[in-house]
Amino acid sequence: MDIYKVIVKPLVTEKGTEMLASGNWVMFKVSTEANKIQIREAVQKIFSVKVLHVNTQVMRGKSRRFGKTVGQLKSWKKAMVQLKEGDKIEIFDGV
Repeated sequence: MDIYKVIVKPLVTEKGTEMLASGNWVMFKVSTEANKIQIREAVQKIFSVKVLHVNTQVMRGKSRRFGKTVGQLKSWKKAMVQLKEGDKIEIFDGV
């Protein structure tokens, strides 16, 4: 899998900023087919940082109403990546 298709977008949330401040963890929305090894390699190559740990979680799609019918949003995968002490990703610097 192409490393630029593994990471979909960074996630900036309240929980993510607490994790960044306490343990240098950053969160990304990633491809559902990507595994932990591919996520680690993609983050290390794209952002030039050292990754210590990768945790993943599949977020189930929520139910939504569209008029009378009930639909389902797509499921997606979240990756929490711990960076080596002193490494930073510029996207999360302003947080």
